Amino acid sequence: MQTKLHRVLCAAALALAIGPAIGDDNAPRAKATDSLATARTLVADKKWAAAIDELKRLNETGRADWNNLMGYSLRKGNTPDLDAAEKFYDEALRIEPKHRGALEYSGELYLMKGDLAKAEQRLAALDKACFLPCGEYTDLKKAVQQFKANGNR
Repeated sequence: MQTKLHRVLCAAALALAIGPAIGDDNAPRAKATDSLATARTLVADKKWAAAIDELKRLNETGRADWNNLMGYSLRKGNTPDLDAAEKFYDEALRIEPKHRGALEYSGELYLMKGDLAKAEQRLAALDKACFLPCGEYTDLKKAVQQFKANGNR
């Protein structure tokens, strides 16, 4: 025998699931295209300079993802600019404090700078940002453990 609460919860879940499909004008709309798609592809292909040029062309400085990609590209480039990368990660986190990519990558940046305490702060923030263990947390945790195993290098 179903309880009234169970029926209400099931109905609410169903309404949430199909609401956007039946034309709910208040439902958030996904962007038809991701303006960062080309930059993401360049980053995936490790074409750092081209990714930076594309990000500069887009100039979407108000987006956390844009700042995260810029920081990542600057950090990973042939001539890493760690200070500039840190500024972009910080801006991504100012815009979206629980941005998992920026938390992970800035933690890795701090390890590159030899700042274990800040990397561990980012790891703690990721632990809170991830509902369940997430890839970003796992990756940064491994990097921190490796850093410690290498004598904090």
